[in-house]
Amino acid sequence: MRNAVIAILSATVLSTSAYAQTATSTTAVKEVYVAAKPTDVLSSNLIGLNVQNSAKDKIGEIKDVVMSNGQVAGYIVSAGGFLGMGEHYVIVSPNAVKVNYNENDKKWSAMMETTKDALKAAPQFKYEGRWSK
Repeated sequence: MRNAVIAILSATVLSTSAYAQTATSTTAVKEVYVAAKPTDVLSSNLIGLNVQNSAKDKIGEIKDVVMSNGQVAGYIVSAGGFLGMGEHYVIVSPNAVKVNYNENDKKWSAMMETTKDALKAAPQFKYEGRWSK
Protein backbone atom coordinates (compact mmCIF):
# COMPACT_ATOMS: atom_id res chain seq x y z
CA MET A 1 0.00 0.00 0.00
CA ARG A 2 2.78 2.35 0.96
CA ASN A 3 4.54 1.74 -2.38
CA ALA A 4 1.29 2.47 -4.27
CA VAL A 5 0.88 5.83 -2.50
CA ILE A 6 4.50 6.78 -3.24
CA ALA A 7 4.05 5.80 -6.90
CA ILE A 8 0.86 7.91 -7.22
CA LEU A 9 2.48 10.92 -5.56
CA SER A 10 5.58 10.60 -7.77
CA ALA A 11 3.45 10.42 -10.90
CA THR A 12 1.45 13.47 -9.79
CA VAL A 13 4.60 15.53 -9.12
CA LEU A 14 6.19 14.55 -12.42
CA SER A 15 3.09 15.30 -14.46
CA THR A 16 2.58 18.67 -12.70
CA SER A 17 6.15 19.80 -13.42
CA ALA A 18 5.86 18.65 -17.05
CA TYR A 19 2.60 20.62 -17.37
CA ALA A 20 4.22 23.71 -15.80
CA GLN A 21 7.11 23.53 -18.26
CA THR A 22 4.73 23.19 -21.21
CA ALA A 23 2.52 26.06 -20.04
CA THR A 24 5.53 28.32 -19.44
CA SER A 25 7.16 27.58 -22.77
CA THR A 26 4.02 28.34 -24.77
CA THR A 27 3.21 31.60 -22.99
CA ALA A 28 6.77 32.98 -23.10
CA VAL A 29 6.85 33.32 -26.90
CA LYS A 30 8.20 36.76 -27.86
CA GLU A 31 7.72 38.63 -31.11
CA VAL A 32 11.00 38.46 -33.00
CA TYR A 33 10.28 39.82 -36.46
CA VAL A 34 8.42 42.96 -37.46
CA ALA A 35 7.55 44.61 -40.77
CA ALA A 36 8.59 48.11 -41.77
CA LYS A 37 5.66 50.38 -42.52
CA PRO A 38 5.72 52.73 -45.53
CA THR A 39 5.85 55.68 -43.09
CA ASP A 40 8.93 54.38 -41.21
CA VAL A 41 12.35 56.02 -41.62
CA LEU A 42 15.68 54.18 -41.62
CA SER A 43 18.54 55.70 -39.65
CA SER A 44 20.73 55.43 -42.76
CA ASN A 45 18.36 57.90 -44.45
CA LEU A 46 18.80 60.36 -41.56
CA ILE A 47 22.54 60.31 -40.91
CA GLY A 48 24.23 62.89 -43.11
CA LEU A 49 20.94 64.65 -43.89
CA ASN A 50 21.19 68.45 -43.98
CA VAL A 51 18.82 70.28 -41.66
CA GLN A 52 17.29 73.49 -42.97
CA ASN A 53 15.01 76.09 -41.45
CA SER A 54 11.90 77.53 -43.10
CA ALA A 55 14.07 80.16 -44.85
CA LYS A 56 15.90 77.23 -46.54
CA ASP A 57 19.14 78.09 -44.69
CA LYS A 58 21.31 75.07 -43.92
CA ILE A 59 21.62 75.13 -40.15
CA GLY A 60 23.23 71.76 -39.48
CA GLU A 61 23.50 68.10 -40.34
CA ILE A 62 22.16 65.01 -38.60
CA LYS A 63 25.22 63.05 -37.46
CA ASP A 64 23.66 60.39 -35.26
CA VAL A 65 20.47 59.04 -33.69
CA VAL A 66 20.08 58.64 -29.92
CA MET A 67 18.09 55.59 -28.83
CA SER A 68 16.61 55.12 -25.36
CA ASN A 69 14.59 52.06 -24.38
CA GLY A 70 14.07 51.16 -28.02
CA GLN A 71 12.72 54.59 -28.98
CA VAL A 72 14.32 57.53 -30.79
CA ALA A 73 15.22 59.98 -28.03
CA GLY A 74 17.03 62.59 -30.11
CA TYR A 75 19.10 63.50 -33.13
CA ILE A 76 22.70 64.62 -32.80
CA VAL A 77 23.02 67.63 -35.07
CA SER A 78 26.30 69.32 -35.95
CA ALA A 79 26.43 73.08 -36.20
CA GLY A 80 29.38 75.02 -37.53
CA GLY A 81 32.77 73.64 -38.32
CA PHE A 82 34.43 72.94 -41.63
CA LEU A 83 35.38 69.50 -42.96
CA GLY A 84 34.75 67.93 -39.58
CA MET A 85 36.90 70.40 -37.65
CA GLY A 86 35.40 72.64 -34.97
CA GLU A 87 31.94 71.11 -35.18
CA HIS A 88 29.55 71.77 -32.30
CA TYR A 89 27.23 68.82 -31.64
CA VAL A 90 23.86 69.18 -29.93
CA ILE A 91 21.09 66.71 -29.22
CA VAL A 92 17.71 67.91 -30.42
CA SER A 93 14.32 66.40 -29.74
CA PRO A 94 12.96 64.26 -32.57
CA ASN A 95 9.77 66.32 -32.27
CA ALA A 96 11.73 69.46 -33.19
CA VAL A 97 12.88 68.05 -36.54
CA LYS A 98 10.40 67.37 -39.30
CA VAL A 99 11.68 64.64 -41.64
CA ASN A 100 10.00 64.26 -45.03
CA TYR A 101 10.39 62.12 -48.10
CA ASN A 102 9.52 63.64 -51.48
CA GLU A 103 8.17 60.89 -53.75
CA ASN A 104 8.75 62.95 -56.93
CA ASP A 105 12.40 63.81 -56.20
CA LYS A 106 13.10 60.58 -54.28
CA LYS A 107 14.90 62.67 -51.65
CA TRP A 108 14.76 63.02 -47.88
CA SER A 109 14.71 66.41 -46.17
CA ALA A 110 14.85 67.65 -42.59
CA MET A 111 13.45 70.96 -41.34
CA MET A 112 13.81 72.61 -37.96
CA GLU A 113 12.63 76.02 -36.82
CA THR A 114 15.84 77.48 -35.42
CA THR A 115 19.00 79.21 -36.53
CA LYS A 116 22.61 78.10 -36.85
CA ASP A 117 23.54 80.53 -34.07
CA ALA A 118 20.90 79.03 -31.75
CA LEU A 119 22.28 75.55 -32.39
CA LYS A 120 25.82 76.76 -31.66
CA ALA A 121 24.59 78.29 -28.37
CA ALA A 122 22.80 75.08 -27.28
CA PRO A 123 24.41 72.71 -24.75
CA GLN A 124 27.15 70.75 -26.46
CA PHE A 125 27.22 66.97 -26.81
CA LYS A 126 30.66 65.38 -26.87
CA TYR A 127 31.56 62.00 -28.32
CA GLU A 128 33.49 60.81 -25.27
CA GLY A 129 33.33 58.06 -22.68
CA ARG A 130 30.80 55.41 -23.66
CA TRP A 131 29.89 57.48 -26.73
CA SER A 132 33.40 57.95 -28.10
CA LYS A 133 33.87 56.87 -31.68
